Amino acid sequence: MHDHFNVSEWLVDRHIDNGDGGRVAIRQGDAEYTYVEVLGLIERMAAALRSHGVRPEERVALAMLDSIEFVAAFLGAMRIGAVPVAMNPLLPGRDLGVIVADARARVLLISTEREDALGDLRAVAPELGRVVTTGASETDVIGWADFLRAGDGSDGAPHGTWAESPGFWLCTSGSTGAPKLAMHRHADIPATCETYADQVLGITADDVCYSVGPMFHAYGLGNSLTFPFSVGATVVLEPSRPPTPQGVATRVADHGVTLFFCIPTFYAALLASDIADNTFASVRFGVSAAEALPAETFERFRDRFGVTILDGIGSTEQLHIYLSNTPASTKPGTSGKAVPGYKVRVVDDAGNDQPIDVPGQLLVRGPSVASGYWCRSEMSRATFEGEWMRTGDLYARDADGFHTYLGRVDDMLRVGGEWVSPAEVEATLIEHASVLEAAIVGQADDQGVMRPVAFVVAAASSSASAEDLIEHCRERLAGYKRPKRYEFVDALPKTATGKIQRFKLR
Repeated sequence: MHDHFNVSEWLVDRHIDNGDGGRVAIRQGDAEYTYVEVLGLIERMAAALRSHGVRPEERVALAMLDSIEFVAAFLGAMRIGAVPVAMNPLLPGRDLGVIVADARARVLLISTEREDALGDLRAVAPELGRVVTTGASETDVIGWADFLRAGDGSDGAPHGTWAESPGFWLCTSGSTGAPKLAMHRHADIPATCETYADQVLGITADDVCYSVGPMFHAYGLGNSLTFPFSVGATVVLEPSRPPTPQGVATRVADHGVTLFFCIPTFYAALLASDIADNTFASVRFGVSAAEALPAETFERFRDRFGVTILDGIGSTEQLHIYLSNTPASTKPGTSGKAVPGYKVRVVDDAGNDQPIDVPGQLLVRGPSVASGYWCRSEMSRATFEGEWMRTGDLYARDADGFHTYLGRVDDMLRVGGEWVSPAEVEATLIEHASVLEAAIVGQADDQGVMRPVAFVVAAASSSASAEDLIEHCRERLAGYKRPKRYEFVDALPKTATGKIQRFKLR
């Protein structure tokens, strides 16, 4: 027999059992929800799903904005042993339908703001049956209140799951193409809470968490749900997208946020805005992931706002950050060291460990790794090798044990027989006062020789020019690393989690 473990109980019920049910779990707009109230909604959702015929290990698709409803749907599904599949609610309907069809989900819960996508979604997901909206009931959808009422009087108790039971699926970010579904267990959530959240952030019940990264993604799921709920802390949720610097600043100040989770491109946007310099006075630490945080951004943010940003790297497959700077050990421009509980290696193509300062592919092993990709056997075998996972990231480790990100293996450029790291060139460009964001890709010239090309987003009210950036790079980069052409653009293509989609720039 397996020992019973259901993560919805671990995240919510135990706080009520310990007498902390009256603590505020969620703040959303002007509303507050205690842990007792959140549990009540989760139990009603669990009962409603059961009453509508959802069985253990069946998939329940979620196309939901950050909200109390997302929390209830995600944990309510897991409570009955079903498998929530969190999707980016802002994707076009057809793209959502492809994921729903891939997961073979028969039930979909969707934010009312995205009901306009249902026609295109249904067209490519023929097995989809019941659709539940956070709004009112319509002809072909069930409203939130009516759906929950259907479960009144039914059983909302936890199913007999255990740590290894199928828990939830997350879509990979799709920064290099079509998303895959990474399969996680119930045990993976406490694994990240007891390692990164506890041993790096030192999160406590007194913290107030706020994340710019959305909850459908592994990074935001930890920031806005599993980390605060693991200790009985409070999270601030904001359904509206996309975020704005002024909106974020208002929420941080109004709620006394102590742990602020963000992405490098939005940290740059905050720096470029006119928000008050004391905006982050309540924040203990900022956290950054999704892309490498340039040292220039780290230093400017600390100098202006007085906040140290802990940069790290995580992945959907590992559920959260596994390589990070820490409050006691920070080196700007690096991803830090392995989070306690995780191991990393930098290896060559043959799998041999690389010497200090020699680039290689990063491998990681840890307690929260996904069990594989749904119906992607070949990709699973190529990524998960025994205890180790191939991240696809190129890194170099220095003598002090800090790891510097050099780019995705597929993004590295071979120029004149030498390797060029896009991350290094981008960080150099961002040092220039006129540059807000930059992305480097390769393009073959008339002779078929690969050359770096820079796509640049200028800082507000700046007069960036190619001539200025050419001179800037000439003083800082070897000749083969310097961009041969500059393209000035209004914005860079990104995933919803802030990763630059270089394949689109190519």
